[in-house]
Amino acid sequence: MRESFPDAASALTRARAVMHDLADWTALPWPQLKPVTTAEQYAHALQVFDTARVYGNQGQPGVAAALDELRRRSVVTFGNEEPNAWFAGYLRLRPDLADLWPLPEGLTLTLDSAQPFGDPDSEPDENCTEEELDRMVSVLGPLSLNVRWDCGWRGLPESKDCGVQVCLNSVWTEQTAEPSPGEFGVWISLGPRVAWTPEGRNWVRDCGLPLGEPQAGW
Repeated sequence: MRESFPDAASALTRARAVMHDLADWTALPWPQLKPVTTAEQYAHALQVFDTARVYGNQGQPGVAAALDELRRRSVVTFGNEEPNAWFAGYLRLRPDLADLWPLPEGLTLTLDSAQPFGDPDSEPDENCTEEELDRMVSVLGPLSLNVRWDCGWRGLPESKDCGVQVCLNSVWTEQTAEPSPGEFGVWISLGPRVAWTPEGRNWVRDCGLPLGEPQAGW
């Protein structure tokens, strides 16, 4: 959609309004939180969260040294006392870790197991309720979050791959969303089976939405 939004809540409100007006049914939202990759995001995480999940591959450049430094500072714990080349654990967030940013490319820090985004027992790619999504957005700050709803657009004969994608602090590119601080957008999908049919073209013409040029969808 060729609309700009000042913040995450505004984009979320617009997406819900589109589905309310144009969809016969809407599934639960599917949120995907992007990793913490910048010093600004880490500073925000410090204000809201206590711990984060950390994982990576010690064979990647710089990862083993960074992991050793986290151990030296006694802020990281693992399920196994001596992690293998591929490892996962939990990091206690502290202000004195800010000097480690940016982290090596092969070391990932994510808040997907911290409330309200999840918990240690939840799967990273689970659906959530609309109320849970509201709580996620309320603490989002500069973090990147992408949310997808499957839905059935009114008047189309097929609903496969139809839906809405909201990108918060990110933008939709070819088949994926990329972090983009301060950008909030809403994308509409008709699904490949109907997007280029007469019914699909008529829907695009009559829906009343300010749609931009077509992109590869999900």
